[in-house]
Amino acid sequence: MSFLRRRKGTDSSKSQNLRCNIVKEDEKNNLYESPRKESYNSKKWSCWDSCCWFIGFVCSVWWFLLLLYNTMPASIPQYVTEAITGPLTDPPGVKLRKEGLTVNHPVVFVPGIVTGGLELWEGHQCAEGLFRKRLWGGSFGELYKRPLCWAQHMSLDNETGLDPPGIRVRPVSGLVAADYFAAGYFVWAVLIANLAQIGYEEKTMYMAAYDWRLSFQNTEVRDQTLSRIKSNIELMVATNGGKKVVVIPHSMGVLYFLHFMKWVEAPPPMGGGGGSEWCAKHIKAVMNIGGPFLGVPKSVSGLFSVEARDIAIARTFAPGFLDKDVFGLQTFQHLMRMTRTWDSTVSMIPKGGETIWGGLDWSPEGSSFNCGAKTLRNNSINNTDQIPNINLANMKNVNYGRIISFGKDVAEAHSSKIERVDLLDSMKADMLANLTNCDIWIEYHDIGDHRIKAAADYKVYTAGSILDLLHFVSPKLMARGGAHFSYGIADNLDDPKYQHYKYWSNPLETKLPDAPDMEIYSI
Repeated sequence: MSFLRRRKGTDSSKSQNLRCNIVKEDEKNNLYESPRKESYNSKKWSCWDSCCWFIGFVCSVWWFLLLLYNTMPASIPQYVTEAITGPLTDPPGVKLRKEGLTVNHPVVFVPGIVTGGLELWEGHQCAEGLFRKRLWGGSFGELYKRPLCWAQHMSLDNETGLDPPGIRVRPVSGLVAADYFAAGYFVWAVLIANLAQIGYEEKTMYMAAYDWRLSFQNTEVRDQTLSRIKSNIELMVATNGGKKVVVIPHSMGVLYFLHFMKWVEAPPPMGGGGGSEWCAKHIKAVMNIGGPFLGVPKSVSGLFSVEARDIAIARTFAPGFLDKDVFGLQTFQHLMRMTRTWDSTVSMIPKGGETIWGGLDWSPEGSSFNCGAKTLRNNSINNTDQIPNINLANMKNVNYGRIISFGKDVAEAHSSKIERVDLLDSMKADMLANLTNCDIWIEYHDIGDHRIKAAADYKVYTAGSILDLLHFVSPKLMARGGAHFSYGIADNLDDPKYQHYKYWSNPLETKLPDAPDMEIYSI
């Protein structure tokens, strides 16, 4: 019994020691594990975690929506739109197709100024990597990256009006030349799409792309563009069963095609040698859209201060800080320098002088304006008190014959109350003094304060005197323009001098083509 008790006691002591060892081991383990548990439990949610989760959530949602968009049927967006707004009307092309219209006459598009794409074929080192990339039209990305290089390559030679040495910029060919001017800004794309709805395609449509910076005759001298238009029209007529073409020019393209119709009739080397019957044989109709036949006053502001809307938009693309003097870049001056090498802008100066546009104390709108005010009052206004901001008495004094007026007071004052200096004397003296000092007069401070004062002291400029002002401000541009364009009115169209190409884009100094059956529309 004593042995059993002793053995039992030994076992119990061993078990007790084992329990103690286990407890100590557990305490030891707890001693080492407790800091890790405390550190894990004490970790908090940081801002970085929130940002990462948020970015991951946005990317996941975006990926899911993109996947959904690419996998859904193409008709669903239209179905949703029609469910909200009602059935969509058919585009014109679909309506014409339902009416049974199909391809008939080939169509020729003639784009206007600034709307045609231009691409680089040869340039300086700063334009490396831009071979056959668009410098004009498209995204204008190079204008952001290298504005001075872009302006240099978009400029023409100030003496010849052609390419500067080492630079070749050429018009983009094909329908893509002027379908879109920039992303979301269509020019001909909608019309092309609607014509395609009734069966037209590239063999029955032709974009008469040209370098709109050049004078009209220089497009033939440098690129043979007029000859190409002639050949393409002849080809379209020959390959479409002898059906004549319908030409649709737009803006300055109206003047360009008017020049072409006279060029194609004239004998070589000045003309295309097509003969007097060429237009009658090849052109069914000409549909002019927004044609500046008599010029547009906004071209004067563009030449004078680069503030015409169509050109000033290019200035907004350049970052604003580049205009600061501290950078020494002066993008505004470079833009003015660039645009004053584009001879085509001179083609849209008002033509006909004061006979067409009015003088100091009268304008064609003068008598019709009162009628317009009366019509406005009768149609929508019963009492002039409803429009307190409009003073009809003062509006009658507005004279649109004064294209530029330095001061509101002289814009409304009678000519007898306006004191003006002799601009021609000031212009002659200043031009002689600056023939060797200035290549292009690009800004007012380059002209000089006394010259600015002379221009401002003349007070008012009409369509007749505006030419003197432009010669005063931009002599080289106007000298080149005077060799390629004219702005007068012909006394006798049979005078042989009107056979020169400088008169061909002025409808007041040239005859229409010898094509009695050719139809001409103006929109």
